Amino acid sequence: MHPGGTFDWTDREAMLRFVGQQAFAHIFAASDAGLFVVHAHVLVTGDGKVRFHLGRRNRIVDHLDGRAALISVLGRDSYHSANWYVSPNQVPTWHYESVEIEGPVRRLSNDELVDQLDGLSAEMEGRFSPDKPWTRAKMDESAFSAMTKALAGFEIDPSDVRGTRKFNQHKKGADLTATIHVQREAGRRDIVEAIEEVLPSDK
Repeated sequence: MHPGGTFDWTDREAMLRFVGQQAFAHIFAASDAGLFVVHAHVLVTGDGKVRFHLGRRNRIVDHLDGRAALISVLGRDSYHSANWYVSPNQVPTWHYESVEIEGPVRRLSNDELVDQLDGLSAEMEGRFSPDKPWTRAKMDESAFSAMTKALAGFEIDPSDVRGTRKFNQHKKGADLTATIHVQREAGRRDIVEAIEEVLPSDK
């Protein structure tokens, strides 16, 4: 996370909602066999745990259960040139928001894996295909069972959730106005919205 306290994101519930909304993560682990990273869809449960599944043949699978892992999730981001400020002696920067989750990993039972798959598909289908959502009822039971045998499910119980939201909220006056103007002109309404979300109430 960014070391500057100005950019700290400390609302745990908001960060977990962000992870659930983004729903795609880098998951890192270390073992005697080396360092590992995998990219996976994640599902945040009602009690704040994070579940995901991987192909059993993924080389990280044998290095997760009982170990600590780190999840990294990126949200909105964009470049910002120093030329776009009004004041002199500025440097380029990058706007971004990210959350890291750290904690022990537990392997899911088969029933828990199925529950994770059902929950993930329900979440994604509800967002992207609400009129005709896909469910596993559309598969033959034998086909679904065969598929799950090729997967391994995991759950991380967060021991730490930390975040950064860095959108030039520390800038003042004309430089902040210029930041918003240039990002809007570039068609980055998402970055403008992020800036507005993190601005202190006195700006």
